[in-house]
Amino acid sequence: MSERPELALRAKELDAADELAPLRERFVLDDVVYLDGNSLGALPVSVPDRVADVVRRQWGERRIRSWEDGGWWTAPERIGDRIAPLVGAAPGQIVVGDSTSVNVFKAVVAAVRMADAGRDEILVDATTFPTDGYIAESAARMTGRTLRPVPPAELPAALSDRTAAVLLNHVDYRSGRLHDLPGLTAAVHAAGALAVWDLCHSAGALPVGLDEHGVDLAVGCTYKYLNGGPGSPAFLYVRRELQDRFDSPLPGWTSHAEPFAMSASFAPAPGAVRGRVGTPDILSMLALEAALEVWDGVRVDAVRAKSLALTDFFLECVDAYTEPGRVECVTPGPHAERGSQIALRCPDAGEVMKRLIDRGVVGDFRHPDVLRFGFTPLYVGFADTERAARVLGELLAR
Repeated sequence: MSERPELALRAKELDAADELAPLRERFVLDDVVYLDGNSLGALPVSVPDRVADVVRRQWGERRIRSWEDGGWWTAPERIGDRIAPLVGAAPGQIVVGDSTSVNVFKAVVAAVRMADAGRDEILVDATTFPTDGYIAESAARMTGRTLRPVPPAELPAALSDRTAAVLLNHVDYRSGRLHDLPGLTAAVHAAGALAVWDLCHSAGALPVGLDEHGVDLAVGCTYKYLNGGPGSPAFLYVRRELQDRFDSPLPGWTSHAEPFAMSASFAPAPGAVRGRVGTPDILSMLALEAALEVWDGVRVDAVRAKSLALTDFFLECVDAYTEPGRVECVTPGPHAERGSQIALRCPDAGEVMKRLIDRGVVGDFRHPDVLRFGFTPLYVGFADTERAARVLGELLAR
């Protein structure tokens, strides 16, 4: 399908007025329209030199001395404090390390252990990413609780005095639906239970407000909108008021109050540090720290405003470039219900995505019929958005 001059012109004007447009220069990018930052963020330009320094000088020359003079030992808390303002948390409540799955396990089991005696049920988002469900089921067996999957919209009615903890996703990974974190957290608390939130698809994409909304525990990955790199360590948030009661199911020597005493008995460290387990994964940890420098001077509310503008414009362009009924948007229209991605249902989605990638538009495919496009406002522009919709329209018209 041919270009719509009015849409191309609008895209150019929107890019010219975009206060975040200069941030694109902070990333290693090419002519590809990269709409898969909700799976793996682009490489920040500062990371390669930082990693080289860590490997050649800190490890190669300083060796074990870098644990102290290179700041390796304190990296999990220091980097946690860099992430904190991006998710609405004060310092001292986030520790970085391990995978999202491991941190989900820590958080759910710890939440159950903090719940009142007699609460024998864990509720989990029925639409959750599969691993969260697997972990919740294992945590339920381990703690002698019953697991009950519940769609987020039905959660308030499902809560009771049996509920110990609830595990929810802030944004649905398939549809991009944004769930009501403030409202659902309040409902969980009203029932006397604890709320655990998975922020993998919201951290770095939109305001979260962990402290403001009284979230108890939260986890999130850092390789999506935080651009930490493949396999970069996840983070764990423990609300300050709960830290003295946080009883991790995975205590380790680095979460001990005196880690180098090598005591046979465990005494948890104060604060969020007790969320640590073993030796920090320094290479990926410090790559993440360098990646987070792209956020210097960036306001999360500005990121959110651009995200909504990008996704609105994308939907407008898709409507203009595709035949009616060829694709169906499964992402909610209202801004209050939308994350930073657009999911389109398409019968031949798998093959369509392969051809999009061949044409230089990179999104991803979710079984069985969803085209998923992630919009990272730090480096995606409006011209990218118009081009992606135009190429999609051309391919679907064939």
